[in-house]
Amino acid sequence: MAKGIPTLIRVSEWTVDEKRRVLGARLKELDDLQTGLVNLEQEVVREQRTAQANPELAGFLYGNYVDQVIHRREQLNSNIASKENEVTVARDALSEAYRELKKYEVVNENNMRRAEEELARKEQIELDELGQQAREFRDRQ
Repeated sequence: MAKGIPTLIRVSEWTVDEKRRVLGARLKELDDLQTGLVNLEQEVVREQRTAQANPELAGFLYGNYVDQVIHRREQLNSNIASKENEVTVARDALSEAYRELKKYEVVNENNMRRAEEELARKEQIELDELGQQAREFRDRQ
């Protein structure tokens, strides 16, 4: 199992990167929708000014325009709410993938620490044996 941990870490890192890309895409889409809503509000202000400047022409057209704006605003708000849910799901998925990666990294660090401790212990045993042999050699002389 210990030999497979680095592979699991690489796969988990790839998964985290993929989840980050997905979250970034969802955030960009949400930003685009919010920008669209801001642009719509700016368009309404411009059209109101135009209607005030030319009331006889606006009387025929402005009512239909307002109906269309209301529909577009409702659609944008609905899309924004949906996209916010998608962002939440993407954040949760990224968080889960990151926790999984950290779990593997901790296991790997623990395995490496244990291996280093075992190596140090074996080296110390070997040094102790060499010291014992040197002492026995001196005692014989």
